[in-house]
Amino acid sequence: MLWITAAAGLALDQVTKAVAAVVVEGHPPHHTLGGHLTFTAYRNSGAAGSFAPRATLVFTVLAIGVLAFIIRTAPTVRSRGWAVGLGLIFAGAGGNLTDRIFRTPGFGRGAVLDFIQVGHGGIFNLSDQCVMAGVVTVMVQLLRGVPLGPAEVKTADRAAAG
Repeated sequence: MLWITAAAGLALDQVTKAVAAVVVEGHPPHHTLGGHLTFTAYRNSGAAGSFAPRATLVFTVLAIGVLAFIIRTAPTVRSRGWAVGLGLIFAGAGGNLTDRIFRTPGFGRGAVLDFIQVGHGGIFNLSDQCVMAGVVTVMVQLLRGVPLGPAEVKTADRAAAG
């Protein structure tokens, strides 16, 4: 489930960015739904909302760390909720990392393509939404007390059984 979610989210993100790069970028903003939804291209070198635009390399390294953690953790995941949450985070981090690696101005310093604006809020892409949905899903699992992997036998229980 984790890898299916990650692959689907990453593919959808990259396809929509490829379409936006051709259809949206270099064109005037396109307003729809009575102006509540706007498609406009913005190259974002920082984090969400253009936070820390000069820290692109930091976000690249951070994304690699997140992806490495999920890859290392994936074999122990036993909960569907955790699998979906981590898969969404992987898709989002992977989608924006792909932009940072392969888009101009160069390796590890590329700008993420944001192209969706709701109302008068910030401009984002599907990777951003995957990360947010994944974080919310993981938080729900934590609040529900759902373990990430197999429940460990407590030391006291082992001693009593031993």
